[in-house]
This record gives sequence, structure tokens and C-alpha cells, in this order.
Amino acid sequence: MRRYLLLALLMAFALAHAATGPYDEAADAKADIGAVLTEARQSKLPVLVVFGANWCGDCKMLDAAFKTGAAAPLIARNFHVVKVNVGKFDRNVDIAEFYGVPLKKGIPAVVVLSAQGKPLYATRGGELADARAMGDTGVYDFFAKIAAAQSR
Repeated sequence: MRRYLLLALLMAFALAHAATGPYDEAADAKADIGAVLTEARQSKLPVLVVFGANWCGDCKMLDAAFKTGAAAPLIARNFHVVKVNVGKFDRNVDIAEFYGVPLKKGIPAVVVLSAQGKPLYATRGGELADARAMGDTGVYDFFAKIAAAQSR
């Protein structure tokens, strides 16, 4: 009996930790984007919408790069960020489609919106789908080009 109880506790612990990650699975993505666009209109900064999932290693790497990597200050200075959970490509797919982001090319994927909500740039070919291989420098370089294009 103790063996089964221990096994059940271990499985519950593993499931609880497997579900954690950078993407809020209970979030209302449309409301989150709307709230960030309201902030963007006041600051005049574009909005970076990041589509990803908690099971995705490349998504986790990109999130870490945004928090502590070389790209972190660049992202904080040039964009408002909102993360959108796509689950197993069964959540918020309509939002990605609306902004012209083909999720079938891979995640993470991004769209940059003007403060008024108009798409300015979107990954269309899975440019970030191999973020781990890009490394911290590659992620920085990718977003430095996007930030430079938005400041013109």
C-alpha cells in the first residue's frame, strides 16, 4: 500500500511540475494582448506577441533569453511583451492566424504589433523554432534587427 501511495505522490509531483513554464495556460490571450496594447499606446512602443507552449524546449530557451540573456535589455527597452500559449496547437491558434503567423512552421513564433495593433513583422518561416541552436547571441541578433527596423 505504501508503495502505491509513494508512486501516486511522485506522479502528482511530476505532473504539477511538468505543467509549469513560461506560458500561462489559464490566460485569456485576447484580453492580455488588449491590455498590453493599451500600455503600448501610452508608451509608443511596439508589442511583441510570443506564441509558444510549456512543453517546447525552444520556447523555454527564448523565454530565458528574454529574462536573463543578452537580449533581455534589448527586449525590455524596445517592446512590450505578451506571451500566448498555443498548447499542443489547440489553443489560441486563431490569434496567430489573425496576425499571419503560421504556427505549423514551428514555435516559438512572434508577431510585432504597432501600438495601434497593426502587424509590423511576423515570423513566417519558423525563424525561431530552433532557438536553442541559435543560442543567446543568435537570439540577440535576431531581435536587434527587428528592433532596428521598428525604430526607423
